[in-house]
Amino acid sequence: MPTSRFVAKMFSVALVILSLAFAATAQNDIDTLKRQADLGDAWAQFSLGLAYYQGHGVPQDYVQAAAWYRKAATQGYVKAQTGLGWMYDQGQGMPPDDAQAAIWWRKAAEQGDTYAQYSLGNLYLQGHGVPQDPTQTVVWWRKAADQGDAQAQDSLGALYVQGSQGVPQDDTQAVVWWRKAADQGNADAQYNLGVAYDLGHGAPQDSAQAVVWYRKAAEQGSAVAQYSLGLAYSLGHGVPQDSAQAVAWYRKAADQGNADAQYNLGVAYDLGQGVPKDSTQAMAWYRKAADQGNAVAQYNLGLVYALGHGVPQDYTQGATWFRKAADQGNADAQLYLGNAYQFGHGVPKDNVEAYFWYALAASGKPERVTQADMNKWRNQAASRLTPAKLALARARVKQWIAAHPATQ
Repeated sequence: MPTSRFVAKMFSVALVILSLAFAATAQNDIDTLKRQADLGDAWAQFSLGLAYYQGHGVPQDYVQAAAWYRKAATQGYVKAQTGLGWMYDQGQGMPPDDAQAAIWWRKAAEQGDTYAQYSLGNLYLQGHGVPQDPTQTVVWWRKAADQGDAQAQDSLGALYVQGSQGVPQDDTQAVVWWRKAADQGNADAQYNLGVAYDLGHGAPQDSAQAVVWYRKAAEQGSAVAQYSLGLAYSLGHGVPQDSAQAVAWYRKAADQGNADAQYNLGVAYDLGQGVPKDSTQAMAWYRKAADQGNAVAQYNLGLVYALGHGVPQDYTQGATWFRKAADQGNADAQLYLGNAYQFGHGVPKDNVEAYFWYALAASGKPERVTQADMNKWRNQAASRLTPAKLALARARVKQWIAAHPATQ
């Protein structure tokens, strides 16, 4: 779903395009350009505003940029209207004002400017400067998409997948729009198209095609696509299994901060898959992922400390990381946290807490033990409680599950 970061990225690209309008006169005497602008030439006014915006031939000055954009925009110069909308949106040379941004983007959008159309749709999506209205979002994004705007095409595809914001759920339509954007080189759409082939949603399931599109996006620097390509190599889905290639792509994504890739890179070092076994490196990557909130990495980090695997054994640190993962619903971490409370490993011994975490783990799907064993430990913990304490603990378990439905 579009964010201000996407819009900012789009504008930076648009700004390069706008710069071409000024490039032809960049070497001309700036005073000549000012004289033309003072005479009311809209192109000169816009070009002078762009010069001030970028600091080309004059000191960078957003206030002057906005002033000259406004003169050109008032005459209907579409690129000036788009630029003025951006400056209001970002608060450059003036206080931020979404309502004014919407006014100027609408003027440009009605003249067919695709960046303004997409941006206006985004304002309607968020309810910034205009009443929130997803149907208007679709109207303006479709106008931009029909003109070939790749970001609008990708975003329309996302709306069709969700089946919200004024469009019916339709994976096939999502793929249609993603393909249009992907064929133009849009990395987000290329990744999304890869996912569609990977899962068989809106397209025939085809792991090899998924890899083709993951690779296109990954080579453009998409971290999530790099991670997905690494996973394909790790599992041998769509490509021959190759742990070294998996590590290479995980590392690219991990270096960009992708937590899943950081965790998988930690696993690779932990097991010596595609890289020499190195518990220190495993620990470093687990921590990077765990610090970003990756629950499985937090659980693994807790296990490393609890078992003293490559580090001095530290039950307190183990329990700390188990709790972080357990609070996110990781059943294995809940199991180990229950064990920590049962035996007082890194936390005060507490039979009520032990039962609570064992019961949560049993209601989930721990991977390290059978359900029968999990039920046995929960029931053993229950036997150590008085009926009154057990009733309160069971009520607390129900409350936790009700508050965290997606984790169970």
